[in-house]
Amino acid sequence: MSLTAFETDRQRFLGAGLSLGIGLALMGLKFYAAYLTGSSAILSDALESIINVVASAFAVLSIVWAARHPDETHPYGHGKIEFFAAGFEGALIMLAAVAIVVKAWPQLWHPATLPCLEAGLLLVVAAGGVNLALGLGLIRIGKRTRSLTLVADGQHLLTDVYTSLGVILGLALVWVTGYYWVDGAVALLMALNILVIGIKLVQQAFRGLMDTSDPELLEEIARVLARHRKGTWIDIHRLRARRAGSRVLLDFHLILPRDFTLEKAHQEVKELEAIFHHHFGGQADILIHADPCERPVCPICGFETCQHRQADTRLQRLWRGEVLTSEAEDHTAFETLSDEGKVSKSS
Repeated sequence: MSLTAFETDRQRFLGAGLSLGIGLALMGLKFYAAYLTGSSAILSDALESIINVVASAFAVLSIVWAARHPDETHPYGHGKIEFFAAGFEGALIMLAAVAIVVKAWPQLWHPATLPCLEAGLLLVVAAGGVNLALGLGLIRIGKRTRSLTLVADGQHLLTDVYTSLGVILGLALVWVTGYYWVDGAVALLMALNILVIGIKLVQQAFRGLMDTSDPELLEEIARVLARHRKGTWIDIHRLRARRAGSRVLLDFHLILPRDFTLEKAHQEVKELEAIFHHHFGGQADILIHADPCERPVCPICGFETCQHRQADTRLQRLWRGEVLTSEAEDHTAFETLSDEGKVSKSS
């Protein structure tokens, strides 16, 4: 079920605010554990928590900004700031990885003893459990509200969980064996892990800012069109779509019977717009260009009562993403579905 714009914004604000508040508390807890033990691994976990808090604060600001309505200076809305926020968070994760390496390297070659190790382990376990619940919750809210910022924040918290898990296992090994160099080795492994995740977040944000094609979004739109398909909607081509935060911007060409009046064509376009507005919870900007049918589309036209038909209907095209994004000239080559359910191509 699609969420309304108000409910989407409310859940986003709640998730981002919760992330910031809990992040501040956990950061203090981890630094206290690092102070008790003197562990490089725990300190690396605490340093990443600083990044968590800064990123959460940035996420709150970006979500507030993205919720603003389109205006004269930003006619397509402000949603793209979420891609910038995700990229910023990815860059901060990478910075945290570098800081961890700088701290852990001396401990690897010149290990020092770790006092109060048991207490530090318990604090890290508690912080990791809270971060796990919060990270999974943020990713769930982010996917439901189509917020890349919350998904990125949740993934960032999960990297913190992975870091904490590695720290726990490593320090448990130190506790059992007395090999204090393991503390530095664990910190270095955690740094490598979060560096990879940070790079992936930056790449994802870059794709969004560059309006890179989103195959999943195109297929989602194609499924909506196929589910509501009418005989008067002869065919669709040149489908384009992108996300800007929670908003979806899409446009395509719709082929209609040539004898439709302007008023009738307008009604068909408005019907399609209403379908997408409902599907995306009012968070869609839609531009539909109506084209009159021409002779080459008769073999794929499902409008049986057409008075201008010059060829019988053979088989209609399957409305899939790769089909709907094609140009109008490609109508003579189309995918069809045979009686056996196998996809074939005709021309």
